[in-house]
Amino acid sequence: MNKEMLELYSDYLISSFSYTTATGLSKMLDNKISHDKITRFLSEKEYTSKDLWKLVKTTVREIESEDGIITIDDTIQEKQYTDENDVISWHYDHSKSRSLKGVNIVSCIYTNDYANIPIAFEIVKKDTFVTDEKTGNQKRKSSKTKNELMREMLQTSVNNKLKFKYVDSDIWFSSKENMIFVKKTLGKDFVFAIKGNRLVALSKEDKLQGKFQAINSLDLQEGAAVEVFLKGLDFPALLVKQVFKNKDGSSGILYLVSSDVMLDYSQITTIYKKRWKVEEYHKSLKSNTCLAKSPTRTVKTQNNHFFMSIYAYFKLELLSIESKCNHFALRTKLYVMALKSCFNELQSIKAGHQPAFA
Repeated sequence: MNKEMLELYSDYLISSFSYTTATGLSKMLDNKISHDKITRFLSEKEYTSKDLWKLVKTTVREIESEDGIITIDDTIQEKQYTDENDVISWHYDHSKSRSLKGVNIVSCIYTNDYANIPIAFEIVKKDTFVTDEKTGNQKRKSSKTKNELMREMLQTSVNNKLKFKYVDSDIWFSSKENMIFVKKTLGKDFVFAIKGNRLVALSKEDKLQGKFQAINSLDLQEGAAVEVFLKGLDFPALLVKQVFKNKDGSSGILYLVSSDVMLDYSQITTIYKKRWKVEEYHKSLKSNTCLAKSPTRTVKTQNNHFFMSIYAYFKLELLSIESKCNHFALRTKLYVMALKSCFNELQSIKAGHQPAFA
C-alpha cells in the first residue's frame, strides 16, 4: 500500500464538504500529484479487512481489554444514480421498509470506554444471478449472507488474538447459528436483541418435553433476568424485557438475550447500550468522511473509496480522543476555517479588482 497516498486521500475525505474526485485532490495539491496517480492508487488492488487491521492494530493493542465488546451491524448508503454492479446493488433497508440502490457494508467495531474502532468490514457483494420465481427475471444475489460475513469477521478477530468478552448485535444478527458460533466455536458470550416471536422453554425439563412458548407471550417483569432455553440451543441464556419511550411518546419493548448467565438485568442492558456506538459510527461515516461522495465507477475503485472512508473515520476517532471533541464538532471547526479562508480571499480579490462603477 502506498502510505503517502493513503494519508493524502483519507485526509482529503475528512477535509471535503462536497464530491471527492482524483482531479479535485490534485487541484487541492496544486497539481503536485497528478490525478492519474491518484486514480492508479484507487485502482491498483482491492483493499480489505486485512489491510484495515494492519492500520488499526497498533491502536487496538493499546486499548484492548479482556472485557472489550465487539459490535456487529450493517448499514446501507444509498447511491441512487450510480450504475448497478456487484458492489452497488439493491438492498432491503429495514429502517425505511423499502429497497434502496447503494452499498451495504457489514462492520465489526471494537468498543470500550476509550474508543470506537472499526477492526473489520465486508461489503455485501451481489455477485451471482438467480431467476426470480414470480417474475422470471434475473436478479442479483450475494454468494455470502450477512450472517456468514459476520461469522468470518468474528473468527478473524479471534485468530488475530483480539481481547474481547462479548459480541453485541441487533435482531438481524441474532440467529441461532450465530449464537451457537459465538458461544461454542469462539468460546465468547453474546448480548443480542431478539424478536418477540422466538420460542423459549422456561426450564430444562420443558425443553426436553418440547414445551416452548413465544417470548412475547411470557409475563416478563422489567428489571428481572429470567433463565430460559431458546429453541435450537443446548445451553441456557438470560432473557430480559426492556421498556422504552419513543420520540413520539409511544412505548416500545426490546427483548435482550445473553449467553452469560452470571449477568443481571442492569449488566445486560448496559452492555447492549454500547451497541449504539455503531450507530454513531455509521452516522459519522456518512456525514464526515464522504462515504457516498465519490463518482468512482468500477467495483475496485468503489470498494477502495469505501475503504478509505472507513480509515478516515478511524483517523477522525483518534483526533476526537486527543482533542476531546466529537467528530461533528471537529468537522465544524474545519468548515468554519474554510469559510474564513474563502471570505478573506474574496476580500483580497475585491480590493485588487474594484468594479468600474465604484
